[in-house]
Amino acid sequence: MEELKNRPADSNQQSLSDGYPGRDFAHINEKTEPLFGGLHMESFLNRKVSRKSFIKIALAFLALLPFAGLLNKETAAAADSAKFNGRPRKGIKGDYDLVIAKGDDPYLLTVKAVEAMGGMERFVRKNSVVVVKPNIGWDRTPEQAANTNPLVVAALVELSFKAGAKKVKVFDVTCNDARRCYANSGIEKAAKEKGADVFFTDDWDTIAARFDYDSPMEKWPMIRDAVECDTFINCPVLKHHGLAGLTLSMKNLMGVCGGNRGLIHRDIGEKLVDLAYFMNPDLNIIDAYRVLLRNGPTGGNLKDVMPARTVIASTDTTLADTYACTIVNTDPLSIPNIAVAAERKFGSIDIEKASRKYIEV
Repeated sequence: MEELKNRPADSNQQSLSDGYPGRDFAHINEKTEPLFGGLHMESFLNRKVSRKSFIKIALAFLALLPFAGLLNKETAAAADSAKFNGRPRKGIKGDYDLVIAKGDDPYLLTVKAVEAMGGMERFVRKNSVVVVKPNIGWDRTPEQAANTNPLVVAALVELSFKAGAKKVKVFDVTCNDARRCYANSGIEKAAKEKGADVFFTDDWDTIAARFDYDSPMEKWPMIRDAVECDTFINCPVLKHHGLAGLTLSMKNLMGVCGGNRGLIHRDIGEKLVDLAYFMNPDLNIIDAYRVLLRNGPTGGNLKDVMPARTVIASTDTTLADTYACTIVNTDPLSIPNIAVAAERKFGSIDIEKASRKYIEV
């Protein structure tokens, strides 16, 4: 104990210079090192402030508060913007706002529609990874029109490889058994024959969605492959849906969501527009070759299917969905997500003002 008392005051403390060899910190002393404007720590703490000076300091502090609030708002806005982790906005446009191809061959219709948009090279870079996202949600055959036509998917896969893609992925988060859906839809076979990587999604391999505005889809688990690809091609089938009215481009994006997707149907319009904003498809191809008019989304009765012989192409998700409504004589604003998109000015619902190309094949 006596030894400890006699030990120099700093002998039981680590020197600052121990962590910085070659640098001398011995001169630093809170009594001698000046703070602001030459004011020393000791004199600052012991300084007497007059009532008049205190009032001046307080008023100066209050004058700065609005700027502090502004700074906080700007910092918060910057943080919100920085946290967004959806797909980037590339700003790629087609030669037309909207292409409508009609004919008897869904494969050829798809090829001609993409060509009219400027060719797949407009959307797919060499050595890139492409996701072609069809609707494969149901254990139904192509004739029952509950899933995307396999020939439409095959054409998109082949066009992507011809444009230089090194890998093309095809998948969906299905509602019925995935193996049966992939097989009976004809999509697995058609896509694999063109070289696509067709696989079942993993619930664990997801990304928590982050938005730069308040969204009910915040932190929703999204399939990583869909978010991180270089090009995302959205290819839904046009069909009746008992809850959403119609399945279209925005509704098809539920197929890249994990979690309890049934909850998305609550306030579905707002959530689907948020999904479209987050996923930002590079190209939308709507399969309207066969259209399920009733008893969707599952269908099953061929009497509910109408041949429409049409493929729609657009980079504007809202515009593509709006035009698709005209094929089944449906008011676009009766579809919740289109109504929300129109209110937010997310895309366009004005078909007349859109540049259009009609093709007969």
